[in-house]
Amino acid sequence: MPAADVFRAVADPTRRAMLEFLRGSDRSVSEIGEPFHISQPAVSQHLRVLREAGLVRVKSAGRERRYALDPRPLRLIERSVRRKVVDPAGHLIRIRKEDS
Repeated sequence: MPAADVFRAVADPTRRAMLEFLRGSDRSVSEIGEPFHISQPAVSQHLRVLREAGLVRVKSAGRERRYALDPRPLRLIERSVRRKVVDPAGHLIRIRKEDS
């Protein structure tokens, strides 16, 4: 999973809220959509982006698909961000040599 995909996935506030919602437990599409008041297709589209970025895992439970948070890509992003700072002009500055 490229880091750009993870950044793109978490750039959307609805997807960030969905990730936060999934911190508690695995949830179905309908459970995930309930607090957001958006259509099931919109929820599915957001979940597809999160899944393709590696941020959620899907498990089948009978006819239902359960989604669970996978925090590993977020940890990679966190390590990357900790090594960089943005200057006032918006340019990224590396502040520490990247780990090998």
